[in-house]
Order: sequence, then structure tokens, then C-alpha cells
Amino acid sequence: MEPAELSGQIEHVTYADAESGFTIARVKVPGKHDLVTVVGELTSAVPGEVLQMRGRWVHHPKYGEQFRIIESRTETPATVYGIRKYLGSGMIKGIGPVMADRIVERFGKKTLQVIESESARLFEVEGIGKKRIAMIKKSWDDQQEIRDVMIFLQSQGVSPGYAVKIFRAYGRDAVTVVKEDPYRLAEDIFGIGFLTADRIAERLGIPKNAPMRIAAGILYTLQRLAEEGHVYYPYVPLVEKCRQTLSVDPEEVTAGLKRLFLEHKIVIEKTKGDPSEEQRVYPARLHRFETGIAHALRRLADAPRSLSIPDPEEALKIAQRFLSIRLESDQLRAIEAAVHHKVLVITGGPGTGKTTIIRAVLALFAHRGARILLAAPTGRAAKRMTEACGFSARTIHRLLEYSPKLHAFQRNENRLLRCHLLVLDEASMIDTFLMYHLLKAIPESATLILVGDVNQLPSVGPGNVLKDIIDSGRIPTAFLMKIFRQAQGSRIIVNAHRINAGEFPDIITSKETDPSADFFFVERQDPEKALQTILWLAKERIPARFGFDPMEEIQVLSPMHKGVVGAANLNRQLQQELNPRADSTGISEGSCRF
Repeated sequence: MEPAELSGQIEHVTYADAESGFTIARVKVPGKHDLVTVVGELTSAVPGEVLQMRGRWVHHPKYGEQFRIIESRTETPATVYGIRKYLGSGMIKGIGPVMADRIVERFGKKTLQVIESESARLFEVEGIGKKRIAMIKKSWDDQQEIRDVMIFLQSQGVSPGYAVKIFRAYGRDAVTVVKEDPYRLAEDIFGIGFLTADRIAERLGIPKNAPMRIAAGILYTLQRLAEEGHVYYPYVPLVEKCRQTLSVDPEEVTAGLKRLFLEHKIVIEKTKGDPSEEQRVYPARLHRFETGIAHALRRLADAPRSLSIPDPEEALKIAQRFLSIRLESDQLRAIEAAVHHKVLVITGGPGTGKTTIIRAVLALFAHRGARILLAAPTGRAAKRMTEACGFSARTIHRLLEYSPKLHAFQRNENRLLRCHLLVLDEASMIDTFLMYHLLKAIPESATLILVGDVNQLPSVGPGNVLKDIIDSGRIPTAFLMKIFRQAQGSRIIVNAHRINAGEFPDIITSKETDPSADFFFVERQDPEKALQTILWLAKERIPARFGFDPMEEIQVLSPMHKGVVGAANLNRQLQQELNPRADSTGISEGSCRF
């Protein structure tokens, strides 16, 4: 539907979020008998004000027809009724509903003009003295200033919601800040990125080769690369990427890199060894995280432990008795390493006995009365760890007592975790940011064991922490290679190892009737046929074959967001098949993920 124009006077504000500016208001529109509901981002909407709006008519399933605002501007009311409602709203300090009636009764349509430029005349109204006039005038000027700032920001293409955030961040200096350096918005205001700031800068006439633009563009490029998983990027390719993004000369990018280096916003370093090797460019924050991880691991590894196991051979016997099984040589070496080393990595593919080793180590430390903590990057992994090991495990965020309100971890170097042993499962999923903050909170005397499959995909965030720790050769690592008999019956596990070894997976078709089969390949060339097959598998075939609940125990993964078999469409189609009464935002359980 094409955008429409609408003008009306605010009768009352139903809801207003002070943080985001999102507002629901009822508006009196000329020619319409009933009040119109308008929703959108507004700045300090006040009853009595006139709204000039551009937006779209939408139908809410519960509340009916609404006008969803795309952009708007406010005007002071021109009628006596509007002025009375405007002043009586409490927007101007010193004026309430009773005083508003008195002022409007005295000055009529000229009321706002009197407040603006002839405030001394307010003495003519009963109950108004010198102090109240000063309060009214100051509040009026403040509101006018807010309105002027908002008009300026919206004239530069800033949405009302972001305009609210900008005003809250800079106050009366907002116009000056935006004019002098609009790229500050990308650093200071959550949700405003380089591209938005760049559009504002273009409207303000800032040239493409302005140093502030080049510096902001470099940081934006590094941020995009970090989102792809890179902690740093080689210098020369980075210059070329920035040149393409910014449409400037390479020399101007080089000058921008030097400026950012001197401002300590990036770190440029050469790798040790070959002097001709490429320089690395880090965002300063990621460089601090990466070097912080290295220092913390070294500190942990070198510090004495507060709780030791004096007789390793006896410890191994205890472990085998606890598990009631005979451990293989690789497993025994891994448990022995956990007894001897402060920091240890245990890595291996599925079915190689990692969980068995964790259980044995936990038994040994528990036998010594150790305080033990278990953690994993996700809630699902933590739950699985708890079920497999018999000890309560938490997510890393919960372990570090993350506060969404403060955007910070409450456990850190000033308030350490209390433990003798910390076992961290699914360590390949941990990015540089999370590992840095976790290591800061571990006491020097504790033992740290990182468990994970190094051949899994690296973390979503920047860095490949587990692999880098293993490749460094500085941290003892137990490699588990043997697939145990109970795991050999799973083609999922066997094929995972075949793929890691560079071999083609052992594929069977869905037509085979092997009751132990758990790995199938179903080929569909046509996207529509592939979609119907996925829906059939999720709704009928897999529940019937394995007894899985399609809402709780089946997950669909797609390598794309868009298209017939992209995550977005699969979510819609799965919802229609499995959960048709759910909220329209998407299936809440059993959803498809990218």
C-alpha cells in the first residue's frame, strides 16, 4: 500500500515509551467522526498538538484500523480548545489544567504568543507570580529547543526513533554534534551504523574524502569483517576493501589508518619472524581481547593450584571404579593430564569418549572435596552436560552473572568465581569476547579444562579460540581419535569422522529399512519439491520413524535466509503445518534456523 498523508490534533496519548519514543495516540482528524489511532515513533507527543503525518493504514487483528507513522512533525495548536488541552497536559511546568483554563480564558488564541514573547503579561492571570512565570518560560524554551532539534534531525533523514536517541545522548548539543561530526553517531548511538551516519553526512555536504568519513568507514569495514569472524585483517587487503567501500584513493585510506592508530582505535602489528610478512590490523577492542586471552591462559597455567591430587595412579583406579568400565589408553592419558596440568584441552570428534573423561575427572576432584563448576556456551549444551555428567551446568553468561541492564558481567577480575575446577564444554563455540571475559573471572589457583571438537564450525562471533589454543602448542592437549563401539553403530558419528578425514560419507537412501539407521540423504533438485519433502519429514516421517515430537525434538537447518527453502519461508510453512495458531512472527518451537 502506498504511503498516505494524515493531519490531526492529539486528543490523548494511550502509551508512550520514553526510551524508544514509540507512541500510541488517539487523534482527532477533520472530516472523521471517530478518533483515529496512530502508532509510531513520536517525540514527547502532547495532547492538543497538531500532527502532520506520513504513513500507512493498517488493520490490527485486535484493535482494528490504525495509521502507522513513517515520519511526522508537530505544530503548536491554533484553536482555543487545542491550546487549553496542550497547556493542561502538564507539558509546561507551572501550568496544570486549572491554570491552563485561566490563562486561555485571559488570552484566548494569543496564549502561546504571550508565553513565547510577552511572558510578563502572565501577571494578569490570578495565581501567577514571578517564580511561576520564570518556571513557565524556562519549560517553554526547553520544549521549543527539543522541537527545534527534532525538526533539524528529521530534516536530515533521521527517523523519529533515532532522533529521540540522539537527543537523549547529546541534549542541547545534538545539532552541533551532528553538524560537526555525524559519524560520532555510529560510535555513540546503538542502532545507528556507518551507512545511516554517512547519509546524514552527505545531506550536510561533507565530502567523500573527509578524514572523519574515512576513519569511520575503516572502523565500519573492520566491524563487518569481525561479524564474518575475523579478529584482525591483513593491511593491504583491508586498504583495498576500504577503498571500494568509501570510493576514495588508497593513500587516503592509508592516512586514515595512521590516524586511527595514533588515536588508539586500531592496532597495527607485524607477526614475529619474517619481516616481510603482512601487517595485521585489529580493532583495538579485539586486540585487547586476544592478547588478554593469551596472558590469562599463561597466568593460569603457571600458577600453583590450591587443590592437588597427590597419587595419580590411585586416582586413575578410583576413576575406573566410579565409571565401572575399563578405560582406553587415550582416555587414561587424558585423565592423567587433568591431574597434572592446570589448563588442559580435551578434543575429539563425536563418540570418542569426551563425556566419559569429564565424568571421571569430576569424580576425582569431587573425591578431594573440590568446588566444581561446569559451563557451556548455550542453554541446550549446558542442559545436555548436566544430564550426562550428573553435576549442574550453566551457560557462561549465567555463570558470569551477565546483567542485561548494565550490559556487563558481574563476575570479573574484581569478583572472581569460587572454584577449584572449571570444566567448559563445547569450547569450539566460544568466541574471543566471551573467552576473554570468562578467563578474567577464573581464580589463578583453579584448574581449567576446555572440552570440544576442534573440527566443528568455529564460533559465530570473531575468533577461532579453541583451534588457536591447540595450534599454539603452549597448552597441553589430549586428542581422542578412537570411536567407541556403542558410537560405531551411528552413521551420524561415523560420517562425521569420514568427512573430517576427507572421505565421502557413507550415504543410504530413505528407502532402506535398516532399523538402526540414523543418517539419510534425500535428494531433491526442485525447490518446491524439496520444501514439501522437508514438511513431510518434520511432520510425519521423522516422528513416526524415531518417535520425536516435531515441536520439541526436531530442528531444521537451512544455509540461506531467502528463497523457497530459505529459513524465512521454512519458518512460515512449518508454522502452518505444526503450529497454525501461533503468533504471526513465526513458529516459536521447532523453528528453522540459519
